[in-house]
Order: sequence, then structure tokens, then C-alpha cells
Amino acid sequence: MLGIETSCDETAASVAKRMDSAMGLAPKLLSNVVSSQLEVHKKYGGVVPEIASRKHLEAIIPVINEAIQTAGVGPGDLSGIAVTSRPGLVGALVVGVSTAKALALAWNLPLVGVNHVLGHVYAGFVDSAPKFPFMALVVSGGHTVLIHMLSHTQYQVVGRTRDDAAGEAFDKVARLLGLGYPGGPAVDALAKRGDPNAVKFPRAHLEPESLDFSFSGLKTAVMVFMEKAKRQGRTVPVEDLAASFQEAVCDILVEKTLKAAELYNTRRVLVAGGVSANSRLREMLTDSSQRLGVEVIIPPISLCTDNAAMIAIRGLYLFEEGVRDDLYLNASADSPVS
Repeated sequence: MLGIETSCDETAASVAKRMDSAMGLAPKLLSNVVSSQLEVHKKYGGVVPEIASRKHLEAIIPVINEAIQTAGVGPGDLSGIAVTSRPGLVGALVVGVSTAKALALAWNLPLVGVNHVLGHVYAGFVDSAPKFPFMALVVSGGHTVLIHMLSHTQYQVVGRTRDDAAGEAFDKVARLLGLGYPGGPAVDALAKRGDPNAVKFPRAHLEPESLDFSFSGLKTAVMVFMEKAKRQGRTVPVEDLAASFQEAVCDILVEKTLKAAELYNTRRVLVAGGVSANSRLREMLTDSSQRLGVEVIIPPISLCTDNAAMIAIRGLYLFEEGVRDDLYLNASADSPVS
């Protein structure tokens, strides 16, 4: 299965192979190629959609060729093509979807569109697929969603952010602290030298039984604290601010995820997306799993950010379930998991 990913600023292609086992389909990665535009967008402090689309156009064919050559396969060896078709930057998505449709037509291969958010879940399926049911937290720059996964085609969103995604909050606070883009890794690195208990930033719990998230108030709290400290002539180490902010985000992510697992009677949790690379979040999840006896699955760092391996693997499972799309498949910028 060839997977293609162009939802934001990474042009990626991957080939995954179906391996049968006693547990059923066990996907194996044959290649995973990612061409990042990070250095291009860094000077703008964020992703510029028009530039992203143009860079995808330049990179898409070389990246696909490299993925196929690295895997040691040809078009005739492929069973199909899986492509991220939603959600994301529409111009970026169109590049991937158009390329996938052209290749499907030229190579006479079936096609399947993959939801990017659900795709992240399948980064946790490399080599060893978790058993259903489980609670999945997809946490990134654009999404913070809790999904109760019952099967490959049956799932329910049980919680989502009501405003900023967690990764978006990291980026915004990083700018307040004078750090670079992307903000997540910068805050994570700085926080290692700070005191996470220096500032008691708020945790938004919302309604008592709610599994939704809210991070815009936390970002505002950081800004207000910094402005007040400046007016009072106080100096607060930026390392402490980073650590305290990060602790607040990770606290609520872990708390809500474990609460969701308990409410839906599952002892298995999968956490994926760019923010799942955060060292403090991984540490807190590991500690919680040992303390509460909950199995926690987190992809390797290389598969936390956008990649096509997760798309290829999701595609393999969808094909097994008989899911196909035709050449009228369209890209959709705003198509949340429902």
C-alpha cells in the first residue's frame, strides 16, 4: 500500500506491507519518506498556505519515487493507494489527492481517502497493532480530539477542544516567551531547565462530566501573568514560565484521557499527533500507566509528527474492510472526525 500525506507542511510518502499473523493484519513499514518545509516557514513564524502548496508540488513526485525505490517495489506490487484527503490546508491537500488520483488511474489501482486525524491513530499500529477497544487522544497543532475506537470503521468522538488545539497553544505561548517556531519543541527544551510548580496556571476542567478541552484561557493566563510581572518590575525566569505552562497542558491532557478511558470502560490508551512527542507528556503518561494499570501506547518520536506511514497503514485496514473511493474523491479543508 502506497500512502501519501500533504495536509500541512510535510510532503510524505510511505509503503506499508500487509503481514498476516495470529492476531490478524500486522502492518510492516517498507519505507517512510518525509520532506519537511520547516526551514521555509520558520522565518514567517508559522505555515504560509500558498508557499506550502507550491513546495508540495515541487516535492511530491521525488518523494513518492524515493518511497517506492526504498521499499524495493514497483507499481505492479502495490495493492492500492491511500491519501490524506481531509482535513488540512486545502491547497496542500489538493496536491496529494490529485497526485494519488492520477497514479491510481495510470497504474489501475484502487484508491482510498484517509482522514488525517484518524490517520494519526495508526502511527501506533506499526509492527504491533493494539487491540480494540481503546481510547485515542490525537493531540497536535491543529487538533485535540478524544476518540473511542471500537474497530477500524466504528469510532466515536467523546471529547474535543472548544478553542485552541494544544499544539496551537504551545506555538502561541512560545511566541510570548520569545521562542522560535515551531513552539512545541522549543517550549519542551526550555521547560527541562525550569520549575513546573513556579506558577500555578489554570487548568480548564469545564463541566463536571465534560471530556472537552480548552486552552485559550491558559494562553491568556500566561500573557496576563507576564504583563503583570513586567508592571511590578518582577523577573520570572522564562524557563519557569515554560515549565509551568507545559505542566498545565500535560496535566489536563492526561487527566481527561484517563477519565475518558474510565468512563468508557477501557484499560487501553493510545496517544498520537505532534504533541505526543512532548517529553513531559510521555513521562506523565508512562507514570500513570504504571500507577493505574492502564496500557499506554505512544508511537516513536519519528511517527508523532505528520507522516505517510500512518496513512498507508490506515489504508491497509480500510482496504481489508472493503472501503474504496472513486476518482471523484475531493480534498476537504474542514472535515472533522464525526
